[in-house]
Amino acid sequence: MLVGIDASRAVTHRPTGTEVYSQRVIEELLTLDSPHRFRLYLCTEPPDHLFQDAELRVIPSPRLWTHTRLAWEMVRRQPDLLFVPAHVIPPVHPRLSLVTIHDLGYLHFPRAHPWRQRVYLDLSTRWNARVATHILADSEATRSDLVAMYGTPPHKITVSYPGTDESLLPVTDRSVIQAAKDRYRIPGDYFLYIGTLQPRKNLRRLVDAYAELIGRLSETSVHLVLAGKRGWLYDELFAHVEDLGLDGHIHFPGYVAEEDKAALLSGALGFVFPSLHEGFGLPVLEAQACRCPVVTSTTSSLPEVAGQGALLVDPREPAAIANAMGRLLREPGLVNQLVQRGLRNVERFSWGMCARRILDVIDQVSTR
Repeated sequence: MLVGIDASRAVTHRPTGTEVYSQRVIEELLTLDSPHRFRLYLCTEPPDHLFQDAELRVIPSPRLWTHTRLAWEMVRRQPDLLFVPAHVIPPVHPRLSLVTIHDLGYLHFPRAHPWRQRVYLDLSTRWNARVATHILADSEATRSDLVAMYGTPPHKITVSYPGTDESLLPVTDRSVIQAAKDRYRIPGDYFLYIGTLQPRKNLRRLVDAYAELIGRLSETSVHLVLAGKRGWLYDELFAHVEDLGLDGHIHFPGYVAEEDKAALLSGALGFVFPSLHEGFGLPVLEAQACRCPVVTSTTSSLPEVAGQGALLVDPREPAAIANAMGRLLREPGLVNQLVQRGLRNVERFSWGMCARRILDVIDQVSTR
């Protein structure tokens, strides 16, 4: 069977969660022993190191690529099945289609998204849920949301957990950690967040929690680093930090290069990820893989992903976030316990297992 894959989101220059998912899942699928042939559809040429020896269809288009160029490709040379790992099924598609739906956070926290984005996400996800032959969900939390909010039949959804970057390992060389800190101008000891700077990530409350934490300390040598590219309403976050007089203690180094992520995580006092909603929460696993103790939320998929390797807090309560951060400073025994549990937790997830699960679904769907 010819399986077409929308690989357009797999070649982003600075990938975030869904782009990483798309790239890694496709790479792993191509390595599996399978009776199927795979054809990848892209809007730009991939980097030389990606998808070597794969069958590629590069169909450039400046705008509306999915709804125009990919749809037209489905009219002209339709595969037997189309898999869309990180976007929307085109209006013209094969009889058999498979799509990954990552989260429905825009329904839980609509004010955390611009209204146009919210409307688009709702319409496109409803379309995906309705027309797909089968749906992949990143977590049981997302699966439950699809059933509860869109009435999707449970038997139409399979949970396939994403994996982690196997090359992301703890950095023990202090000079390497210091060099990374110097590159991003991070002074002293620090708590770390990595992700897009946007309202859904709950960073305003994290800033409030940090303000409460240092108010309790006898000195303020502990810093907060909020790393990641600027998202919607980031100016309000910067203004809030200035209003609190914390611009010398809270740092915004921007997007962190993949080669520096392990060093920054390994050098942190803790990784604080109080997101309001996540379909999976890959950064939690990345921190655990680098022996960094984690504070994260009690909401959505985050307890499911973090397992026993994190302190779970109500993300709506800055005092609760501050208390958890304070425990990481005061209780070395707890830190060691979280680190060991985190390392064991990471073993539950791999891109190989994720791709194998997806291939099993493709095999099942292909018999219909």
